[in-house]
Amino acid sequence: MAETETVVKAGLRTKPKYVEDSYTPPSDVKVEVEGSKIRMSGKLGSLEYDFNHTGAEFRNENGKIIIKIPGSNRRSEALLGTIISKLKNMATGITQGYTYKLKIISSHFPITVKIEGKRVVIENFLGERYKRYADIVGSAKVAVKGEDVIVTGINKEDVGQTAANIENACRIRRKDPRKFLDGIYVYEKHVGME
Repeated sequence: MAETETVVKAGLRTKPKYVEDSYTPPSDVKVEVEGSKIRMSGKLGSLEYDFNHTGAEFRNENGKIIIKIPGSNRRSEALLGTIISKLKNMATGITQGYTYKLKIISSHFPITVKIEGKRVVIENFLGERYKRYADIVGSAKVAVKGEDVIVTGINKEDVGQTAANIENACRIRRKDPRKFLDGIYVYEKHVGME
């Protein structure tokens, strides 16, 4: 997986001082590397992420991103894999996008879901008089279509966190969850915008 360089001194093999690997984004993705900041642009928009906290070095060579991380232990290799996964998610987001679908389940009281600015408003959950709120994170977009709540966006983290916020806003406390199944639950995740 990771390309490593071994150093031979006086007939002894020593561990490499860094781990290195590369990621080649799709041809329709434009990549800019500025120090530890990576900006990707595609047909759906652009994303930027700062990897400063990782201590990694980045180079852009002919559209290929080369990542070099100091250290040669398992933690460095795991961090390298995490960075490459993040880059793949960015490239997928700006070319295809992400969609999470949630289902409104109400057996006792009909739940009303509305969007007000950057918040999702949930009314009449289990007959409560007060409203419950869930924040819409970043550039994610939320739409309510009948019994479905559809969260879309180009940033996987924003889409996932928004869906989690909606699900957590309907968490039931002090009731038997086997009887009170009311809530809004994620039932489908896929690549592509709706």
